[in-house]
Amino acid sequence: MYLKVAHELKEAYCEWFDLAKTKNDVVEVKKRLLAFYRKVEETRLPAFLKAIQTLKNWHVEILNSFSFGYSNGFLEDINNKTKVMKRNAYGFRRFDHFRAKILLNLKYKEIGVHLG
Repeated sequence: MYLKVAHELKEAYCEWFDLAKTKNDVVEVKKRLLAFYRKVEETRLPAFLKAIQTLKNWHVEILNSFSFGYSNGFLEDINNKTKVMKRNAYGFRRFDHFRAKILLNLKYKEIGVHLG
């Protein structure tokens, strides 16, 4: 019983998410998201109640992510690469050398030159 309801809720969420990605009408997307919240609250499944509470906490940001085409993916990529270099940089004793390696790696990544 619970598994079937959980599957139906998951499918309802996927349907909303696909609609949100393709539809430019924010009011309609918000209306459908609120309907999904009500559906989850009617079922009273604890895991889904906790999940929608998180969605409610980030409601504005989630809707904005569909309205605006901005992403911090580029910066996350730079941060990840920097952290990997930091883990591998046991030999660097001076911060300015480490900084130079980071800047060189990021500057020349498009042309495939590997430095250091």
